[in-house]
Amino acid sequence: MKLKPPQVVVLSFLAAITVGTLLLSLPAASTLEGGADFIDRLFTATSATCVTGLIVLDTPRDWAPFGRAVIFALFQIGGLGIMTLSTFFAVLLGRKLTLRQNVVIQSAMNHNRVLGAKRLIKYIIGLTFTVEIIGAGLLFLRWSFLEKWTVGERLAQSLFHAVSAFCNAGFSLFSYSFMDYPKDLAVNAIMMALIITGGLGFIVILDLARGLFQKRNYAVPRLVLQSKVVIFTSLALITAGALLIFLLERGNTMSGMSAKGMILGSLFQSVTARTAGFNTLAIGEFAPGTLVVLLFLMFIGASPGSTGGGIKTSTFAIVLASVGAMSRNRDRVFMMGRTIPRAVVRRALLVFIMALAWIGVMAFLLVIAERNTLAGGGAFMKSLFEVTSAFGTVGLSTGITPHLTTIGKIIIIVTMFVGRVGPLTLALAVAINEDKIKYSYPEEKIMVG
Repeated sequence: MKLKPPQVVVLSFLAAITVGTLLLSLPAASTLEGGADFIDRLFTATSATCVTGLIVLDTPRDWAPFGRAVIFALFQIGGLGIMTLSTFFAVLLGRKLTLRQNVVIQSAMNHNRVLGAKRLIKYIIGLTFTVEIIGAGLLFLRWSFLEKWTVGERLAQSLFHAVSAFCNAGFSLFSYSFMDYPKDLAVNAIMMALIITGGLGFIVILDLARGLFQKRNYAVPRLVLQSKVVIFTSLALITAGALLIFLLERGNTMSGMSAKGMILGSLFQSVTARTAGFNTLAIGEFAPGTLVVLLFLMFIGASPGSTGGGIKTSTFAIVLASVGAMSRNRDRVFMMGRTIPRAVVRRALLVFIMALAWIGVMAFLLVIAERNTLAGGGAFMKSLFEVTSAFGTVGLSTGITPHLTTIGKIIIIVTMFVGRVGPLTLALAVAINEDKIKYSYPEEKIMVG
């Protein structure tokens, strides 16, 4: 039986998680006596492959160099996408892509062009490695002035964090993420640039490059609607998020900080909440209102075809436009002078509703499973935050992840996988046949509102 493209994508991620779990089971992977528990190895492999960043073990302390190398490989592969990487190797070996392989890649990348998948993969790999190397080089130079590490240590730290940032993985070789660098402009700027670039989506980046470098007669490059929506929505979310975090945390976690420190802290947390998962402030000490802001940003996430998760910026924009159209009693959705196809609108609404439903159910189950662990006030908020972070493949945590029971960890593991693969892709993967209705029933009105 031939598998559908979405099923191939799902199975590819499952295969990577399985291999990662087995590699982390080797004695050389962990520094813990007797090695890490199976559930912790599975959790770590899933978090790395799904580029989430939630951890149950301290990465620099509990994982040996081999284990950290496995984690590094998993989030690099997860960021690019299993099918993207495997297809690139096939291209290197001179193999010709079949039509089916092209469809699989386009499905994994949310790329709807019929031709050019082979060329697209080359661009993606080249762009990824170029940006990661540049980011690692800049971090290496900055840490040469800040830290008294050896050249090897600086190189390892720079490469690990540059790749983790671009892939929006959130894994760090610092036990407290980037909380030691809340006021360092260079480190903050480099990390934010890598996170934003990885979260924009390969298609948007390539469209920007084409518009900037292709010879044209206009001063402003012409971009496709996808790029316009993604860029506008991303800028709006980062700006609004930073402003709200600044207002809510200036008297709390940022109390006593300089204006520069507060601006950097607000901006970094707003950027990282878009599926990266690093932090320069203590998330567990945030005010409830700030956690709600982060919940909103994590739920939306990055953009289609990017290294990040969430429902995606374009999905959120289409949902907002749909609500606006319905409030005006319009039967079509318009955005930036273009009409959005009904199939795309339905797909966006389906992803939005499925994501809300999944997060709500999983948060409820986590509260029940962790009724002893989360005893006290704010139990549901902490559960909701953790589940949303897992679904959005963000990695931010209020600090409860390492203390979850086995059932709680399983809930987060499944949520990370669903969040990375995508609600719609998962639904298509398990669907047997498309139900094409060729009949209709008489209409009858029902009162609503």
